[in-house]
Formats: sequence, structure tokens, C-alpha cells
Amino acid sequence: MLPFLNQGAQSFRHGIHPEDYKAMTRDMPLERMPFMEEVVLPLRQHLGAPSVALVKPGEKVFRGQLIGEAPAFVSANLHASVTGTVKRVEPHHHASGKLEEAIVIERDPYSPQSLYGEQKIDWEDFSPQELIDHIQYAGFVGLGGAAFPTHVKMTVPEGKKARFFIVNAAECEPYLNSDFRILLEWTEAIFLGIRISLKILGAERAYIGVETNKQEAIDRLREMMPSDLPCEVVPLVTKYPQGAEKMLTDAVLDKEIPSGKLPIDIEVLVNNVGTVAGIGQYFSYRQPLIERVVTVTGPGIKRPANLIVPIGTRLSDVIEFCGGLHENTRQILFGGPMMGSAQRFLDVPIMKGTSGLLFLTDQEVFPREEYACIKCLRCVDACPVYLNPSRLGLLAKERKYEDMMEFHILDCMECGSCSYVCPSNIPLVQRFRVAKGLLREKMAREKAKQKA
Repeated sequence: MLPFLNQGAQSFRHGIHPEDYKAMTRDMPLERMPFMEEVVLPLRQHLGAPSVALVKPGEKVFRGQLIGEAPAFVSANLHASVTGTVKRVEPHHHASGKLEEAIVIERDPYSPQSLYGEQKIDWEDFSPQELIDHIQYAGFVGLGGAAFPTHVKMTVPEGKKARFFIVNAAECEPYLNSDFRILLEWTEAIFLGIRISLKILGAERAYIGVETNKQEAIDRLREMMPSDLPCEVVPLVTKYPQGAEKMLTDAVLDKEIPSGKLPIDIEVLVNNVGTVAGIGQYFSYRQPLIERVVTVTGPGIKRPANLIVPIGTRLSDVIEFCGGLHENTRQILFGGPMMGSAQRFLDVPIMKGTSGLLFLTDQEVFPREEYACIKCLRCVDACPVYLNPSRLGLLAKERKYEDMMEFHILDCMECGSCSYVCPSNIPLVQRFRVAKGLLREKMAREKAKQKA
């Protein structure tokens, strides 16, 4: 990255500068993935309680029809991504590596796949709560990868307020270009989504944070920005993990989120640009979250692309549509190389939170010998939340998980910056994930005992 490209851009302290590898797909326009013979729609595609199936095998369903209902506030509805017949409701391979209950729909080969109930929604006279109710019905979640239900995030807790709304378009993960293509091709939908979000939140102003390696998107947003929209495009230094909420808020507003707190605690709310554009599209023609933009990339895939993929499309179908794999492909990730999850099975479905498919070969994936920590503190300089990964790594290796709490292990974002810079090849972030999981299980057991 040439230094002048970051002139005038804002950022946070610490972080890392990996090669972005975006050239492979950055100039490829969005392409619509065909409807496959079957789609697999897991009932767990979001944080919180999984949705509950509303359909049974043999039932006819239509594209955009509600087929899974959220059983709790922290949950999300599920809609059919194709018109067809429900074949099965059964456990199926899931991106998490587990078996999860899923609705399998066989596509109707004679259907035009028209959208169920398509029409524009006259939202201007809606109250903020009515707008949230629509977003909740449509099953929106954060499309940056976390998949947190959008209606929950946009429901401001009593006693708090959101003065500022930030659209997260940093897309700092190497290889991925899904947000970049949305910025270029769905610009008007983004602006509509911002208008609706501002009305819901009662926020004063919106900001769109975009890294400087997406200058075309910055220029297009500024050129098309409506004069009456209180919104500003903020160029950001190309750095990882610029797209994390804590880093983004620091970079855009110079506001630090305290340990254990959320953006709303400093009067800020952040949403991914894909989610914002999806909200704009929903109120334009009532399309719930039934498809998403996915970057298919990496040296292991024969035809990289930026695709609009129906939710529930199998990984194997995407691979076939993109020409297949090279013989030396060794790893497939859902997401990017820093925080993506490796996949074991090819029949796992694309889900709401799947921003990219990354195919790596034996040139990128090979065994690395681990050495002892040399106390170089590169991990300390890299950590964006000012932890001491070296100390935490030693405690994790000795399984002193409770001692890790003293060093704020739960503040770890699992961004992988520490592992990236470690010259000893210590798998720090992997150890932290294990430690955090065990600690949270223990905390949950203790909380359950107190209630009993």
C-alpha cells in the first residue's frame, strides 16, 4: 500500500498491515448465482436462539415466505430463499462444524422464482418501533460475519441514546470484496437504509467508514450523497482490524468504548454496509434476508467471483458454478483468512453471515513448527485492545484459565493479529478461543446454580 493513499485518513492505534489480496475480485461486478435444485436453510444462522420451523415435509413454500419463526427476542426469522417443496426438516452439516436442524427445500423447476408479496413499503409515516418490527420480521442480522439480530441492536435500551450511526464499510479482511461491490452497485439502497436507520435511532448524523484501498467507492458515495442526508464519508487507513466496532468508533469519532461496554454506551450504533443496503432493499420491494453478496476467491478456486447467492445454497454448488477447485487446494474458509472458519464438508450451506468463501492451496496452508515465546512483544504492539497476548498465551498453555481473567481475556476480539505477527508461530488466538469458551461455560454454570 503506497503511503500517499492513506493521507488524510483516520484510524486507531496498533493493528497490523497484511497484504490485502483484493485484486483477484475487486473489479468483478456482482453476478447472480442460479437457483440450485435444493437449498438447506439451518434454523441457527444468527446469535441467540435458533428459529423454530413453521413448515413440514411436503408443504409448498414461496420465495420470501416466512418458514422459521424467532422464539425469543434475541433470535431471527427465517424465510424461504426459493419457491419449491419442503423435502425434509432434519439435522444437517453446519458451518460451525456441528449438526444443526435445517429445512431442506426442493426447488420448483417451473417456478419463475418471483418474490412472495413483492411491493414497495411506504415507510415515511411509520413510527420507529414499526420500522423495527419490519426489520425483525425480515430476519435481518449483521452481515459482516457476527450475525447478531439487527432488530435487537437497533432497539436502544431505556436510558440510553444513539447520537451517531456508523455504517461499517471498512472490509479490512484480506481477499474479501463483498462490501466494496455493494458500495459501488447498491449505493442508493445504502442511502435509503441510512435514512430509515436515522429515523429509528433518532440519531443526529451518520458516517460511512471506508478504507482508502476502496477509493472508487469513496468517490462514488460522495458524488451520489443526497444533499439532505446528514451523512459523511470517512476515509480510513487501510489496516486490520479496522472494521471491528471498537476500532471503527475510535477511528471515526475518536471515541473509545470502555472494557466490557458496547458502542451504545458511548451513544453510537454501528451496522455493516450489507445490512444497511439490505434494509433499503426490503423497504423498496419487501425482500427479506433471503440472499446475500459473497466473494468467492483465493488461489484454490478456478473462477473467482462476487456472487449474489440465495441463502441455503450448498458450498459444493458454488464451487461447481465457479469452475471447480485446483488440485492443490487444501483449505476452504467461510470468511477471510484472519477470522474465517475452516470447513470440513462440502455440503454445508451458505448462511446469512457468510461474507466470503476463501480457497487456499498448499502454497498458503502448510505445517509450521511452533517455537518458544522469545518475549519480543510484537503481539503486544499489534493487539488493538491493548492486551498482553504473550502473557495470556503462557497462561493458556499452562491451562491457568481463571488467571487469564485478571489480564482481561474476555476483551479479546479473536482478530488474530497476535498470531499473525508471532515469529514463533504460537497459535495464540486459537488458545484464547478455547480459554474463553471454557470460562464462559464455567460462568454459565455458576449463574445457573445461583438461580437454582
